[in-house]
Amino acid sequence: MDLDDIAARLGVPVEEVDRVHRLAGDGPSAPLPAKTDAPALLDRLAVRPDDAAEIIAGWPDPDSPLWTPELRWLLDRSIAMVRADLAGYDWLSPGPELPRERGPAWRHLYVYAYLALVDVVRGYHRDHGIADAVTWVTLADLGRNLAIDRRMRGEGWPIMQSWLTLHSRGSVYELGRLQHQRGDGAIGLHVPESGPLTPTAIEASLDEARVFFPRHFPDEQYTAFSCASWLLDPQLREYLPEDSNIVRFQRRFELEPYDESAGPDADIEVLRFGFRTLTTPLDELPRRTVLQRAIIDHLRAGGRWHWRHGRFPI
Repeated sequence: MDLDDIAARLGVPVEEVDRVHRLAGDGPSAPLPAKTDAPALLDRLAVRPDDAAEIIAGWPDPDSPLWTPELRWLLDRSIAMVRADLAGYDWLSPGPELPRERGPAWRHLYVYAYLALVDVVRGYHRDHGIADAVTWVTLADLGRNLAIDRRMRGEGWPIMQSWLTLHSRGSVYELGRLQHQRGDGAIGLHVPESGPLTPTAIEASLDEARVFFPRHFPDEQYTAFSCASWLLDPQLREYLPEDSNIVRFQRRFELEPYDESAGPDADIEVLRFGFRTLTTPLDELPRRTVLQRAIIDHLRAGGRWHWRHGRFPI
């Protein structure tokens, strides 16, 4: 198919279609699991019934009228592009942001790509001796993110579709309370929505990682844990008690000098993670927790939140 025609039919910039074409090259795609196996797989990936029903309803059957030639091309080449970067650990967009209101094929195209890559990444995990339990709890981040996107009325997914390519390429592993990302000399820490950020849970997760990475990736040398997040913004200490879990988490890190250009807009990210909304006016946001009140009061006073980078030795 002609790339300009594909872009026009998808309603996206041709540069984004060309990027997928270039990065995928002639690389192999991967087949989706059989539709009859989809319910069990989606359940294992912690996909909620309402999300699973939508995904199955839009399944890319060969005779489905929902799947136009340009959508089938994008799905095939998106899978190939992500697969070509297996073992990569940088953020990777799997393709252009699509107008998801056009139906389940458009809304869940990158979910189908993720499902097609499950067996690919499971094979990668097996090659590195990683236990099935770690594989499945890691890959089940799909269900968590779909549920968050539903709560956010579709506002969460453009970021999440890139985030989930890390799982599909064997870069991220969920070990206890934290997710750990392979990197260049440092293990990146991510904080999923899965319970209190207690010091005990954090230390247990770090201890797992200290054993996990030398065992399964012995050729990679890590000297530090790192994190980039609004959670590391020292301004939070003006609002939170010293014994709060967030402040105690912050104390582990030596912060790099603040660079406003190094990272996303933290004012947006605190709304994404603190309230799971990007469009609700401040006056209508809930104030149930100390953290929520801190976020709102700081913004209403004209303050800006900061995206900070920090690390500490393994």
